[in-house]
Amino acid sequence: MGYEEAGRDRSAEPSSGVPAAVLDNVFDDPTHGEPGRDRIGVHLGWELLLLAGLAAVSWLLWREDPAAVRDENLRTLLINAVGLGLLALAAGLSLRTAAPNLAVGPIAVAAALHYAEQGDRGLPASLGPAVAVAAVGGLALALAVVVLHVPGWAASLAGAAAVVVYIERRSAPVLVQGDYDPSGSAGYLFAGFAAVAVLGGLFGAIRAIRRLVGRYRPIADPARRRGAVAAVVTAAALVVSTVLAALAGMLLAANDPGPVAPTSGLDWTVLAVGVALLAGTSAYGRRGGVFGTLLAVGLVTVFQVYASERGWTLSNWVVGGAALGVGLLATRLVETLGRPRPGRPERPEPVSDGTISSGWTTPQPQSVDNWPPTLPTQAAPQPIDPWRDPRWEDGPRRWDTDER
Repeated sequence: MGYEEAGRDRSAEPSSGVPAAVLDNVFDDPTHGEPGRDRIGVHLGWELLLLAGLAAVSWLLWREDPAAVRDENLRTLLINAVGLGLLALAAGLSLRTAAPNLAVGPIAVAAALHYAEQGDRGLPASLGPAVAVAAVGGLALALAVVVLHVPGWAASLAGAAAVVVYIERRSAPVLVQGDYDPSGSAGYLFAGFAAVAVLGGLFGAIRAIRRLVGRYRPIADPARRRGAVAAVVTAAALVVSTVLAALAGMLLAANDPGPVAPTSGLDWTVLAVGVALLAGTSAYGRRGGVFGTLLAVGLVTVFQVYASERGWTLSNWVVGGAALGVGLLATRLVETLGRPRPGRPERPEPVSDGTISSGWTTPQPQSVDNWPPTLPTQAAPQPIDPWRDPRWEDGPRRWDTDER
């Protein structure tokens, strides 16, 4: 059950001639990674497209109904954006660690039902138990993923089924019992979400953090363990992802004047994962942008309000499916153009072993440590056996002389 990856203790291949310490600073993975830095420019280019789309949809909404972005309607829109943003952060964080959490939607619905039933006890009394249960559930999911080393989407799908069983215990929608109104602090909540999203993207653009967060991403055999550090980081990301989903559900329930319907919540999972991919987060893990989550959340939220103003009936399945499809194209884009450019200066030059390209070898310089040169050590003389003296074999024998 060890987490040491096979080959991590090995140094560089002898043919490269590059010390392992140098490789550790250049490669995203010292043993199997690509040389150089990820190119962030492709993410910034994609985020410019998202910004243009957000500006266009906002202008269309303003033309359709200027009152939709004023006063109380604007505060409601901002709270909806924060709720969707927390779900997108939950899905995006798990995607960055290459362990997607597909249970974020059911967890949000379960938390919303809990708040609707317990809201009359006050915000701290209803919020605390929900967050604690979400953290414990996230820890159980994390242990299943990192200890058994199974795909995150499969383990979280099993967890989602367990949460849906809890949701189905209610046969009718539940009216919200609490009186907490988040619209009064809509600006502060949205500013906090925006700060977390952008700062998270900025930290994720740092090579060391990017490599650490995406360490669980497979590099050869997906079933091979990626090490204890990867297991700890992935487990922490799954716990935080689960807690964010619970907070999102409670915030959306508090912002909606209607009852909370006991649905499976899988449509929210599709929407959250779709927004995270639309933001430029790679479906393979590790790679992601800086402002993408903020812009993608704003684009989808404003589009949903615009669709409602136009009288279009678009469910979360429709919007989430469309975002998911475009997000998969974005994944292909960032994986193709975001990987390190071959031949970058960051790539170390191989250390020459004296071999010239023509096949001739240059003589290696001799060390001066042994100067002046010493004579070779003579072999010790072998002892002479007196009974094997040649005189006993070739010289005249005494008895032969006497006979003469």
